[in-house]
Amino acid sequence: MTIDELIARLEDYRDEIGGDAEVRLMTQQNWPFENTICGLASGAEINDFDEDDEDGDDDDDATDDSVLYIVEGQQLGYGTKRAWDVAGNN
Repeated sequence: MTIDELIARLEDYRDEIGGDAEVRLMTQQNWPFENTICGLASGAEINDFDEDDEDGDDDDDATDDSVLYIVEGQQLGYGTKRAWDVAGNN
């Protein structure tokens, strides 16, 4: 999914359920969990973060600067497998 595709889908949902609706993240299809969203991070930001790391450890780098990550926050509880069925139909 691209940023433009995500924005278009979010705009559709904003029109349907309102701009004040909370956004959550559903993870692990076989054993689903519902999570808050901590925030966003681009590959470039990840790769530039702590560039002056003294031990030269770069195994935490992102593989692509032009990727946007939605970062999982706190786990709220169990989710539902139906989310994948609904998402696959959009």
